[in-house]
Order: sequence, then structure tokens, then C-alpha cells
Amino acid sequence: MAHFTIIGLGSFGLSACLELIHLGHTVTGIDSDPKVAEMYVEYLNQVVICDCTDENALRELDLKSSDTVLVAIGEDMQSSILCTLCLKNIGVENIWVKANTKAHHTIISKLGVSRIIHPEEEMGIRVAQALNYPTVNDYITLGDGYYVVEIHIKEHLHNHAISSLLGGTPSSTEPLMVKRNKENITHLNSKFLLQSNDTLLLCGKRAALKKISPRLL
Repeated sequence: MAHFTIIGLGSFGLSACLELIHLGHTVTGIDSDPKVAEMYVEYLNQVVICDCTDENALRELDLKSSDTVLVAIGEDMQSSILCTLCLKNIGVENIWVKANTKAHHTIISKLGVSRIIHPEEEMGIRVAQALNYPTVNDYITLGDGYYVVEIHIKEHLHNHAISSLLGGTPSSTEPLMVKRNKENITHLNSKFLLQSNDTLLLCGKRAALKKISPRLL
């Protein structure tokens, strides 16, 4: 279990807070608006009313003890940048920042933060991928061109071996796990028989995974 601090309790920040708590972590939410803070005091582990651009006020919150501080401030780019500068000045090591524009991203990138997030852009990419590959439930980018994809096995692939799905790309893709009802099956081989409604987790390069997609339809 880790402890996270989320600065800015708009829709994005609040969603991050609630999901982290759902995953078993503790969360401190910070917002400068007392009305916003009061709305969520019963849902978060701790809620603090604070001017996030005031370095002295942030110093009093012991933010360095958080595993990560996420600056989730909305459209106020100036406040986001000033808050990030304050966090760097007080020695917070792991800082994630939500950026809304290219200019925002460019400025924040100069401050040496751990990660910059573009929620709308990233969600747009996920929606486009879902439209393009409707049998892919979800995917994770691992870097260097590798992805992990979650594939729903349709009825026409029932009792087909994994090798028939991989076709000519077995060396460049690796089956990681099959989720079948409440069971997670690992240590898979190419002869493993899939069943309809299985969920298959595959790892591989994008080009190899793209070749498999026509067989899923």
C-alpha cells in the first residue's frame, strides 16, 4: 500500500483519488476551494484546503512522505506551473503533472518532473484503438514498440489452439495469461486450446499484433 497526494480535485483529480483508494492505497486530496474540499471529505482519507502556489503552505503538509504527488490542476496553467515549482523547491522527488496544452507540456518538461499526463489525448488514442480493433478490450504500452493487449475470444475461435491465432508471428508474440471465468491460467504453450469468452493477454511488437487482428474478427 502506498500513499499519494492529489492536488486539484476536479473530475480528473477526484477520479484518480477514488480509483487509488479502490486499489487499496491512501490518498490526500488538496484543493484551494473550501466548497470543493468539503464535498469530498467523506470519500478521501484526508482532504486539505491549501493554496497550492504557496510554497510555505505546501511545506507544512509533509508532501515528501508521499510516494507520488500528482498535480491535477485543471485549466489554470499558471497555478499548475507554480505548484510544480514549489514541489520541486521543497524536495518532492516523484511528481506527475496533468498538462492540457503543448505549451503547458513544454514548460513542465523543463522542470524535471517524473511524468506528464495528457488525459484527453491519451483517452482519444484509446478510443481510436478500440474502434480500430473492437476485439481488443484494453492495452498497455511497455515502451520500445512493445504492447500488452487484452483480447476477447469470440465463438469462432472456440477450441482453437493459440498457435492458430498467432499464425506466422509466434516468435514475436508471447501469450501471458488466459482469464477463464474466475480462473487465471498461466504457463501457456502454443497447443493450449482457447474457449469462447476467454480473455487472452498477449505481449508483442505492434506490427506482429496488428497481423493477428484479422483472425479475431
